[in-house]
Order: sequence, then structure tokens, then C-alpha cells
Amino acid sequence: MTRVLSGIQPSGKLHLGNYAGAIRQFLDLQAAGHELYVFVASYHALTTVHDAAAMRDNCRQVVLDYLAYGLDPARTHLYLQHDVPEVTELCWLLSAICPVPMMENAVSYKDKIAKGITPNMALMTYPVLQTADILAVDAEIVPVGKDQVQHLEIARDLAGKFNHEFKAEVFTVPKYRLAADAAVVPGTDGEKMSKSYGNTIDPFAEEKSLRKTIMGITTDSTPMEAAKDPETCTVYQIYRAIAGAEDARTAALAARYRAGGMGYGHAKQALFELVMDHFGAARVRRMALEAQPEIVDRALASGAAAARARAKATVARARAAVGLA
Repeated sequence: MTRVLSGIQPSGKLHLGNYAGAIRQFLDLQAAGHELYVFVASYHALTTVHDAAAMRDNCRQVVLDYLAYGLDPARTHLYLQHDVPEVTELCWLLSAICPVPMMENAVSYKDKIAKGITPNMALMTYPVLQTADILAVDAEIVPVGKDQVQHLEIARDLAGKFNHEFKAEVFTVPKYRLAADAAVVPGTDGEKMSKSYGNTIDPFAEEKSLRKTIMGITTDSTPMEAAKDPETCTVYQIYRAIAGAEDARTAALAARYRAGGMGYGHAKQALFELVMDHFGAARVRRMALEAQPEIVDRALASGAAAARARAKATVARARAAVGLA
């Protein structure tokens, strides 16, 4: 059994991109019987979220989504990052051996600066805290999207450097797991689906609102009677990300594109029906969970206790190694 860790920032409800890129991996790993730690990255969110009420609500929304999608507290440790404060101590210990250029050259940091985001120290040292999250629970595998691979390489480097600097095997050097189909899921405007772009699709949205969002996906002006290339269409790309490339429904939809006689409205209706069907049980579970907050509270308490038990042992090893025992 492999120990696996992953987390998502609480910036509101999760969307189809989160599901295809992360949640589905979590569910597969859970089903395979791995020791799974999944957290809400509240400390990380402080790089951009400075509204206490929004932070509390966003954390809750992510946990509701996790549980609704099917993460089981009996098999998966769900917790809020700030309920495991040991990660911040590890972050400081790791910062003591982290080269400044490593942070300055992180691709995600440079991308945010290029987009005009005002940098703060938390944003710059984000990968160190992410490393602490991973190493705290002795994670062996971390599922990631392609845009997070560099951060996992940083985590590997820092774990190895710490062990070498202090001549002690304190940290497990993690590996990353990249899903075979972890392509970027486009949003309603064709760009990467992201809350920061305002182009997401929430599978838990009210039915009428969900349909309106899907029907608003940007398409080109190819007439209905003309043959179309499904690979260049945002609607098809989202459909394939949810149904799967090997699913017969995906192949059938692609054939309709190529045959002509199908308008983009028909493709959007097919996507709407797929989302309603695929997430039907999850939508029902989420409504039930909203009415039973005690279930969510118990899940978080249990998950935090399990994560802290491991994190405390890790901190003890790290303290001993640096002479702070």
C-alpha cells in the first residue's frame, strides 16, 4: 500500500477541470486501497485570499465537493491544512536550506509575475510550503497535473538536500504520478479552465444555471451542415475529459462532428446531458451533506488527527537532525 498526498486551494467550489485533473485520480487511488491524504490548502490560499468569511466558506465548499464526489473518510484522510500546523514548522526548517534562486526561477511564480500579480513572500516560497505538506506525512506519491511537475521536482530536491545537509534520513523523497489523460481541460472560453479566468463549469450548479453555462461555451462559426473537427472544439474536449477518450459515447460524438449535420448546440446539449448523468449521484450526495454539517466536521477531525500523528513524528525527526530536539 502506497502513501499518497494531494491538495487543492480553497477558492470556491471545485469545477470540471479539478475533477478531470485531480479528483478522479483521488477516487482511483482510493479504490485501489492506497493510504490517501487529501487536504484543503488553506495556508496556500492566503497568498491571494484576504477575506476571512470567504476563506471559511471556500474551505467548506471544497470539503463538501470532496465528499460528494465520493472520497470516503473511512478510507481517505481529509483535512484542512491549517489543522496540521506542523507543516509550517517544517516549512521554516526547509527554508533554511532552500536556495533563493530555486524560488525565483519557479515557473509558476514567474508566470504569475508576468500576469501582473503583485508578489509577496508567501507566493514566492509557495513551493517550500508545498514541500512541507508532502514531507509531513511521508508521502511516497503525489498526483499532479503537468503544471505542478516542477514543484514536485523542487520537493524532491529539498528533501534530498535536507537529508544530505544534516546527515540523517529524515524525509522520504517523494515521486509524482501524472495521469495518462491529464491534459488541460478548457473552460467555456477555450482557455484553461480556472476560477481566476471566470470560465469554469460547476457540476453541482443548479440545473438551469448549469445548462446556461454549457450553452454559453465559445465555438466557431462553422455552419451546422458542414463537417467539423472535434479535436479543435472546446465542447468536445470537455466532453472527452469527463466521459473518457475510450468511452463509446465519446467516439459516437466525434463521428457526429465529422459527418456534418450537427450544430454546436447539439454538442452542447450532449455535454449537458453527460454532466447531469455523470454527476447525478454526486449532486444528490452534496445536497444531503449540506443539511448534515456534523458529517463534514467528523470527517475533518478524523483526517486532521491522522495527518498530525504522522506530521508530529516527522517534525521530531527533523528537530533531532538539526539539533533542536
